[in-house]
Amino acid sequence: MELRDRVVVVTGAGSGIGAALARRFHRAGARLVAVADIDGESARGVAEGMGGLAFGFDVADGNAVAAMVEEITAEHGPIDLFCANAGIAVGGGVEAGDEAWQRIWEVNVMSQVYAARAVLPQMIARGEGYLLLTASAAGLLTQLDAAPYSVTKHASVALAEWLAITHAEDGIRVSCLCPQFVNTPMAEAASVTPGSAAWVQSVLIEPEEVAEVVLAGIAAEKFLILPHPEVEDYFQNKAGDYERWLGGMRKLRSSMGIGDELPS
Repeated sequence: MELRDRVVVVTGAGSGIGAALARRFHRAGARLVAVADIDGESARGVAEGMGGLAFGFDVADGNAVAAMVEEITAEHGPIDLFCANAGIAVGGGVEAGDEAWQRIWEVNVMSQVYAARAVLPQMIARGEGYLLLTASAAGLLTQLDAAPYSVTKHASVALAEWLAITHAEDGIRVSCLCPQFVNTPMAEAASVTPGSAAWVQSVLIEPEEVAEVVLAGIAAEKFLILPHPEVEDYFQNKAGDYERWLGGMRKLRSSMGIGDELPS
């Protein structure tokens, strides 16, 4: 898909990857870019810089997602590209609280379900449309110190796969964005030990770099969009020898100084 003259929605676009995507799509010639974020003020700041629309709401509210889609469609025409990019991080293991597990599930997974539910009927009706779901390299591999994050990002990848398989004949194209660490507050939160902090810094890239890779991936209608190319090698290693990959990840965890935090 080429972005010129298209109507695009990006959630989680008040900052970070989402803001970079919105600005890059605008420069690529999108007719309208709608910026959605739980921080409405940040959304307005990004949208005003490119004459776009701003929406402030929680993407975990399916009714709010549907209302935004209805408003944009009524006033500006059908949505060509919906980027379900909003996400949060929760660290720890299975001992993380129930509320934290529920919240990250609602934001990282259900918000993408709500997005697809809202735009698929109109896309199917006209025989074309594009969905970009932001997952993570953790969805293909794992996040060593964050079970809730890993589990929900695996679910995001699975949802993207299902959509790509199920709706290809309807003319719907799907991409799944799986970066490693990007220079956002979420990357800072991942630096839980000196070892992990050093590793995060070694792979850190800027949101604008991610946006460039995404633009190329959408143009090529590529399913997996990997701003860190090495992730594809890691993923192939995992598939090629699962036991060896698990052993390697255990060693990596130990080398980073990440310890068990299960209650005694």
